[in-house]
Amino acid sequence: MKIQKDTIATLKLKVADAKGKLIEESKEPMACLIGGYGNTLPAVEDALMGQEAGFLITLNLTPETAFGERDESLLRSIAKKDFPPGVKVGGQLELREAEGEFQLFNVVKIKGDTVILDGNHPLAGMSLKVTVKVVSVRAASAEEVAHGHAHGDHGHHH
Repeated sequence: MKIQKDTIATLKLKVADAKGKLIEESKEPMACLIGGYGNTLPAVEDALMGQEAGFLITLNLTPETAFGERDESLLRSIAKKDFPPGVKVGGQLELREAEGEFQLFNVVKIKGDTVILDGNHPLAGMSLKVTVKVVSVRAASAEEVAHGHAHGDHGHHH
């Protein structure tokens, strides 16, 4: 079966920086619903369209085709006393922005009584080498399409 909209592609991924230094590698294959549901980067989806199990590709992604450029306006400082207990670098906090939307922030630094938060994706601003191997392809169920993600083996379980 070929990868197309509303198929589940089970993938093994390896992400490295532009110089080839490994950032992340999937230990287990992951199942992705393909078709613009936001389950993987659009550049990865585009490269997989029409491919079958066994397909292997390494993509050289710019920040624009990966996780975007860094946006320094997404840095925030808050008083440690206003932060939930157990604040640690690497932790996350969801804050309501002025527009009423929630934004996820990573704790990047604790400086005295101040906590520095960053709303950028940790890989924002980086060029990446993403290696993708297609393990299997199957049709998505109606429930998976309705929920916008894979269920079952290597996917989301309710």
